[in-house]
Amino acid sequence: MLDPLDLAKRLIAAPSVTPATGAVFDALEAMLAPLGFAVHRFTRGEGLEGSEEAPVENLFAIRPGPKGSRHFAFAGHLDVVPPGDGWASDPFEPQERGELLHGRGAVDMKGAIAAMVAAVAEVPQEAGTISLIITGDEEGPALHGTRALIDYMQAEGHQPDLCLVGEPTSVNRLGDMVKIGRRGSVNIFITVEGTQGHVAYPHLADNPLPRLVAILAELDALTLDTGTKWFQPSNLEITEITAPNRAHNVIPAKGEARISIRFNDLHTGKSLSDRVCAIAEKHGGKARPVISGEPFLTEPGAFSRLVSAAVEAETGIAPELSTTGGTSDARFLRAVCPVIEFGLCNATMHKRDEAVAIPDLAALARIYARIARDALALTDSQG
Repeated sequence: MLDPLDLAKRLIAAPSVTPATGAVFDALEAMLAPLGFAVHRFTRGEGLEGSEEAPVENLFAIRPGPKGSRHFAFAGHLDVVPPGDGWASDPFEPQERGELLHGRGAVDMKGAIAAMVAAVAEVPQEAGTISLIITGDEEGPALHGTRALIDYMQAEGHQPDLCLVGEPTSVNRLGDMVKIGRRGSVNIFITVEGTQGHVAYPHLADNPLPRLVAILAELDALTLDTGTKWFQPSNLEITEITAPNRAHNVIPAKGEARISIRFNDLHTGKSLSDRVCAIAEKHGGKARPVISGEPFLTEPGAFSRLVSAAVEAETGIAPELSTTGGTSDARFLRAVCPVIEFGLCNATMHKRDEAVAIPDLAALARIYARIARDALALTDSQG
């Protein structure tokens, strides 16, 4: 098997703060081309650097199997969050210290992509078609990343039967958790307009803040649901309140707030947006929703069983099937085929001195190889 530790070091050594382009994709292409993969790279987005429309690089690599064979896809991202200050070593100079490999992206998720490359090298081409769906924009706006890759795949007729996303799902040790779903996410921006005036002459002004407070109080009192079999209850959180006003004796002209809702499969982004908009309008305000993703659930079945079996075979752990946590690009890939997430321990992701246990890289590569082989061997009736 290719050494996933060496592969991870090569990826970490290519700085790729979101949105990622260039050198890190060069490194991945150099790993995949010798394994027989046809690699297609493209950039989407034409905005200025730092804007949501900034250019994003994406990579789709495919190694076709025999005609009519099944198609299994790995998916992930090469972009990383900014490292911040205070690291014990350069975040983009991978460093081994004891049994840990340190570097930005070691866990989220260059280590997993290294394991994917090592894994696909162990799967014979005659077993079926394998692809890698890799974006440079998962940590950012996610406008021109996986969604652009899906557009490309559909245009070219590439249709995976199953997909595994390598997000760091493990909690306390490798293999203890597999994600079979995620809640949806919507952020809603609320504005209430008024008329500025002197606080001593309220009859000459129109204070928007009592109406904003009324909107937020009604929203905060909502019980959206009590959860479902596979999902925790949906929750609505007030995340920002602003009323630009530097003077103590001025009634402001406007009040604004932002709420965030994480919701299960009892709702849609639109249904919740409509509900919030109606409450805002009732009190004289306006609401602008931005839906980040809908909830999804890959019902337990053949796919989750083979993933769990592969994990248990290599770690001795029967993983918990979960839908907890934040969003991921699985929210887009769900529209393509059944998708499950499994990867490294997430304790240090996005943190200073991010690190992965070196033995976990090799174990994850073996797990991924098992999953790919078993997924390609499924019959259509099994999944």
